[in-house]
Amino acid sequence: MAVTDQTEAEAGRIAAAFAQAIALGAAQEGATAPNPAVGCVLLDAQGAVLVAAAHLGAGQPHAEARAIAMARAAGVEAAIHTAVVTLEPCNHTGRTGPCSEALLATPVRVVWYALPDPNLPAAGGADRLRAAGLAVHALPDLPHPARDDLLAKARRLLAPFASRVQRGRPFVTVKQALNAQGSMIPPAGQKTFTTAASLLLAHQLRRRADAILTGSGTVLADTPSFTVRHLPDIAGKIRHLSLLDRRGRIAPAYLDQARANGFIPHIETDLTQALQALAALGCNEVLIEAGPALTQAVRELGLWDEWVLIQQTAAGDTVTTTRNL
Repeated sequence: MAVTDQTEAEAGRIAAAFAQAIALGAAQEGATAPNPAVGCVLLDAQGAVLVAAAHLGAGQPHAEARAIAMARAAGVEAAIHTAVVTLEPCNHTGRTGPCSEALLATPVRVVWYALPDPNLPAAGGADRLRAAGLAVHALPDLPHPARDDLLAKARRLLAPFASRVQRGRPFVTVKQALNAQGSMIPPAGQKTFTTAASLLLAHQLRRRADAILTGSGTVLADTPSFTVRHLPDIAGKIRHLSLLDRRGRIAPAYLDQARANGFIPHIETDLTQALQALAALGCNEVLIEAGPALTQAVRELGLWDEWVLIQQTAAGDTVTTTRNL
């Protein structure tokens, strides 16, 4: 059936499947680098959900392959009719086989994907599926009121991976906290002035990051650990810690403690080169937690993609997220 002939009910079921797939992918943010976070939902001919899955990490099955395996284990593989995926199914063999071929080994007849694969060596899955006779549609073609919101969420989900493979640098998130007077400097003897809710947000940002970047001034002032402490961390996650230190002020003891905390520390002297080095190491997203000078340099150079501003007010903290996509 052509996209323009989709009934309202059918479009609603596809939109709901996209929402579920995006949520599943988002739950794996920070766990999949250097791969993207991807979700997949398999539907029967009536639009009912058979199984839903996400990619869990590099070297593990992609979302489509994992969903197919789950359907097979549940005895519902023969009922697969429609696949809804947050990213165009890959068409190459890396650590795992092509998702396009995995789908073609099932009875699937219709494939919806949110965004094309930005990694050219892996792209082409949509064309491969069409050539095999499947009906293949992209989310921008979905006639549903939620389409634009779903597209925005899908783009944010893919943005870290797309940044690394297309621009050669990770997606950069800056976390900046200001007190009521507009200063980033905590009171004497304190390391923070934000509320418990804001502190939780900061640790959520750390959790999804593949690396933390800071400056020597922050290390000397606070001796920060940069660990995830206010919610469970990703099991087995090892992050990079990029330290801008032009004058060699960071002591070896701090680097040793960073390693003990599960980081791979790097001393860098140039911000742009530090980001490029992290991309080469497979980091999709970097969180910058730094002092005023480095934070301002990131802003002036335009080397940021998402700016999370936590502002202290008399009524409590306000959080503003700005995206430079």
